Amino acid sequence: MQFYDRAKIIVRAGRGGNGSSHMRREKYVPFGGPDGGDGGRGGSVYLEADSGMNTLVDYHYNPRYKATSGGSGGRQEMHGAAGDDLILKVPAGTVARDAETGETLADLTEPGQRVMVARGGRGGLGNVHFATATNQAPREAQLGEPGEEREIELELKLIADVGLVGYPNAGKSTLLSVITAARPKIAEYPFTTLTPNLGVAIIGDPARGDDYSFVVADIPGLIEGAAEGVGLGYEFLRHVERCRLLLHLIDGISEKDPWEEFEAINRELEEYDHSLAGRPQIIVLTKMDLAEARDRWPALKRRAEEEGYPAVAISAATNEGVQELLNLTSQRLIEMRRDEAEALARQPMAAVAATGPTLRPQPEDTYTIERMPGGFRVRGKRIERLVAMTNPASVEGMERMEAQLRKLGVLQALEDAGVQPGDTVAFGKVELLWGEEMF
Repeated sequence: MQFYDRAKIIVRAGRGGNGSSHMRREKYVPFGGPDGGDGGRGGSVYLEADSGMNTLVDYHYNPRYKATSGGSGGRQEMHGAAGDDLILKVPAGTVARDAETGETLADLTEPGQRVMVARGGRGGLGNVHFATATNQAPREAQLGEPGEEREIELELKLIADVGLVGYPNAGKSTLLSVITAARPKIAEYPFTTLTPNLGVAIIGDPARGDDYSFVVADIPGLIEGAAEGVGLGYEFLRHVERCRLLLHLIDGISEKDPWEEFEAINRELEEYDHSLAGRPQIIVLTKMDLAEARDRWPALKRRAEEEGYPAVAISAATNEGVQELLNLTSQRLIEMRRDEAEALARQPMAAVAATGPTLRPQPEDTYTIERMPGGFRVRGKRIERLVAMTNPASVEGMERMEAQLRKLGVLQALEDAGVQPGDTVAFGKVELLWGEEMF
């Protein structure tokens, strides 16, 4: 089965409902005035981390998603119904980026975390909001605001407590099969593992309540040049980023010097991400059931102790040293989690709150003007919303829009940019013709 850890989707939030331009009509009330209600907001699109998912395969085959639109306003100032939000479940560890800008929208590391990636459009105002002392029967009502539409790149980086790293055929898959219930493909040739495998290791007896468990990820074998993308380097290395602790497996019967193998893989980790080189590691020499590995162990253990690395020799085939490795791994993880909890407790509450996923704040009134073939394009959140929510069939609405654009300085900025009668001026998806009648 192929492991889908990347996907590209297109999400569209719901459009806001149109405001109503209804006039009150009742017997014996000849001048009832406006009573049009507001439109309902459109549904927004959210991503939510789900512990029950471990692949993005659903989004690979179904890339388009849309939330429902809001209902239109009605008479007697009745508000339209709000559109339903759309919640898309993704595996914990998913990073979402805007495909056009590359901006990170969300980094969902904990189950239950949720972040909005496309905001629903506002409902249009009904004509009751536009009544004034000089215009007591306005026919103007706003259109609903279009919902945001965005192409999003999803990337899954596995979340595991322990990552198994090393050269191909170092015994990572075999060890994973011994210490967990995972059943990865195992064979005596390099690159048996082409996708990451996950398993849960349990220490102690769950029946007595003294058990301790941790998630182990078998990262496919790395080769020299992986950090530059040689082979499937990038595909493999990014799954190491989430691991708290690395078990660095070294093939006990490899033709290479064990310490040179260890340093070569660490160079690849550092070149990919400098912080990975400082990630806590336990050196594990494998295949100790063979004489060649037993001969190499004393020198490797001595060098590891000199460099400050804990080291364990194992044979997954005979279970030699496996329990010792599990005990050492669980002990290190308990210490690391305790240190992380203490560090978190020392942080001010404001700093802790700021670590959650947030959407990017954007100034509402800022805008830019750029030339395009046949005219100009105006970009700006407030400006685009104003134009999109104006009904071009309403003379009152178009006059109000022109006044607001002039007040915001947009019309003067277009004139300074050299706009001419007959030019097309695009505001988001709405295109208007520059001329005396329109502006």
